Amino acid sequence: MNDAHDPARRSLLAGSAVLATGAFAIRAEAAAQSNAQSNRSTTMTRNTFTTKDGTQIYFKDWGEGPVVTFSHGWPLNADAWDGQMHNLARNGFRVIAHDRRGHGRSSQPSAGNDMNGYADDLAQLIEALDLKRITMVGHSTGGGEVARYIGRHGSKRVARAVLISAVPPVMLKSSANPEGLPIDVFDGIRAGVAGDRSQFYKELAIPFYGANRPGAKVSQGMLDQFWLWSMQSGQKNAYECIKAFSETDFTEDLKKIDVPILFMHGEDDQIVPVHDSAKKAARLVKHASEIYYPGAPHGLTATMQDRINADLLAFIRATA
Repeated sequence: MNDAHDPARRSLLAGSAVLATGAFAIRAEAAAQSNAQSNRSTTMTRNTFTTKDGTQIYFKDWGEGPVVTFSHGWPLNADAWDGQMHNLARNGFRVIAHDRRGHGRSSQPSAGNDMNGYADDLAQLIEALDLKRITMVGHSTGGGEVARYIGRHGSKRVARAVLISAVPPVMLKSSANPEGLPIDVFDGIRAGVAGDRSQFYKELAIPFYGANRPGAKVSQGMLDQFWLWSMQSGQKNAYECIKAFSETDFTEDLKKIDVPILFMHGEDDQIVPVHDSAKKAARLVKHASEIYYPGAPHGLTATMQDRINADLLAFIRATA
């Protein structure tokens, strides 16, 4: 008998088609859910990894040997560390620096632009690469990132830390921190970023490197690279990071640091005044060493590259 003329057979075939279609839809939905879950997990390529919330973080990884990680300042990126990274790579170290979310070559997510988010991104990178016995180095906002990482994730993977021109313990002026900078200063930075940010970054580069001081020798190229790196950050990300670096209180994070730590700071820092940062922070941690540089600006890793490189290498070797 021809199946096409059998009502029962036609009904059975139609039911099978419905079931097959339903099964395919279920499998497709399951595959989509699996892919979504995979996308939310940390994934790694040669120079990027994807965090659990889907943010793609760029990083550079040079050399072989004991590991040194670098966390950059606002609103720059990992390239700001090239002078230090290249020197350490030539001296037998593996050096790793990432672009903070919203900065440089990393993606520009709407959320997570705060110190907890930054520290968690760094923790995911460290775990993905399975890094151990790390020397953690942070400049400016990156110093806060290092402090929050240890405060939030512990020091089981950390051998030592270095905070250079760093923002801890807290920048904002308050009754508890009368030597801090008033909120008007940071509101002005927010206005600059939200307005003509290109011109704002050009002007900010001058005090960042101390080019406005008598006798300063700061090249136009150095000023230009600050502008270039700054313009690679997302406007929303850079704007929200201002609150993160200025209002976050790192006091409790600093108290949890139980590894050798070095504070390096310029005494003529016009961005993060030394008296309200390193000199206070060093009193809150155990095993602290301090180096202060007379007349040095906030961006001393560039203006005093050779001196900073030598002092950084000496500290790592002395505490090995």
